[in-house]
Amino acid sequence: MQKLNRRSFLGKTAALTLAAGTPSFPFIRSVRAGEPGPNDKIRLGLIGSGGQGLVDLKCFFLNPEIDCAVVCDVDDAQLAKGVALCNEQRGKRPDTVKDFRRVLDRKDIDVVLIATPDHWHAMTTVMAAQAGKDIYVEKPLAKTIDEGHAMVEAARRHERVVQMGSQWRSCAHIVEAAELIRSGKLGKVSMARGWAYLDWLPSLGHVPDTAAPAGVDYDFWLGPAPLRPFNPNRFHFNFRWFWDYGGGLMTDWGVHLINMLEMAMPADAPRTVSSCGGKFTFDDDSETPDSQVTVYEFPTYQLVWEHRAGLNNGLNGRSWGVEWNGTEGTIILDDSGYEILTERKRANLESGRRKGLGDPRPAHVRNFLDCVKSRLQPVLNLEAGQRVSTLAHLGNIAYRTGRKIVWDGVNEKIVGDPGADKLVGVKYRKPWHLPYTRRG
Repeated sequence: MQKLNRRSFLGKTAALTLAAGTPSFPFIRSVRAGEPGPNDKIRLGLIGSGGQGLVDLKCFFLNPEIDCAVVCDVDDAQLAKGVALCNEQRGKRPDTVKDFRRVLDRKDIDVVLIATPDHWHAMTTVMAAQAGKDIYVEKPLAKTIDEGHAMVEAARRHERVVQMGSQWRSCAHIVEAAELIRSGKLGKVSMARGWAYLDWLPSLGHVPDTAAPAGVDYDFWLGPAPLRPFNPNRFHFNFRWFWDYGGGLMTDWGVHLINMLEMAMPADAPRTVSSCGGKFTFDDDSETPDSQVTVYEFPTYQLVWEHRAGLNNGLNGRSWGVEWNGTEGTIILDDSGYEILTERKRANLESGRRKGLGDPRPAHVRNFLDCVKSRLQPVLNLEAGQRVSTLAHLGNIAYRTGRKIVWDGVNEKIVGDPGADKLVGVKYRKPWHLPYTRRG
């Protein structure tokens, strides 16, 4: 496997994004007079100082031009963690706020890092774009498909550079495998599959409602989500197992691995989506399925996603991975690298293993920062992020309705099923309202 330096690697990832037919914004110019120059500091505001936000912030701090000027979270305990990290990494204390709008009001903030629960991604991204900030937002793009559409539209209208934080798009061995498949050396690929069998996820158990902890602005944490009593099982990391705030393993791990699979495949919309599953492992308060199988019918191939929680055995000896099955062989890939399997020696394809090069998150952040300066779009810009997030959302809609979904990708609409199509849309608790939606 050829070792890539950072410049050639970023060039390869950008080339792959365009070669794959992934819709991308045109190259854009900045509309702000104060854009950072090549050697200037980039002032960052962190919105969401939980576990993922701190992991991402550490990666941003690997780049010497980054200063974190302000940390925002509705929980005082989370704010304290963000402050401690800034003190450790930069030797100075950032400002702290609980309302993300106070971050966006600041003229000295160049970029925002959004690592809130999923139900806040769209609102904070749209408002950040309106405020003239560039944005790194965690996956999935949003809680619903139409929210993702609003984010794409906001980035276009306000000419913002936005990267979705699924770092595998910047992973060198995944880029290499995808290029190999797109070259035709694997032959015609008729099946792509991803799976996550995660034995580290514990049962939530059953916990009664209680008062919100001291120092937490719970009403603001809910924001546009329905008003519910506070429950520890619905808060912080566990929000993703409840439909009000997230989409379970389908949008948590599914977005990552579907993203990997789609890097190698034509950028077509699926014709149909079907899904089945349930809570077969855990008896607890969570709502999303702990076991799920989803099948996407594309014009030229099928894609299958599987997840299970609470099991310690995986497929092909891997707890998670992806594979592409072509007429010339199969490629199986995980974070350690990828393997080529063939039944006989082929002229353009040889069996063997290619080793991975480690954590791709720093390269993903670096790609974003380079694009902030160049005003080019990053490798996982919002159109690409919307595509892979939409696939995960469609899987959940098919699961929740119990029906096969017929999808109109051009108009982002489910055909012939008004009940299912409602789940594509957005319904916010007053007074929150999201502009730029198709159904707004």
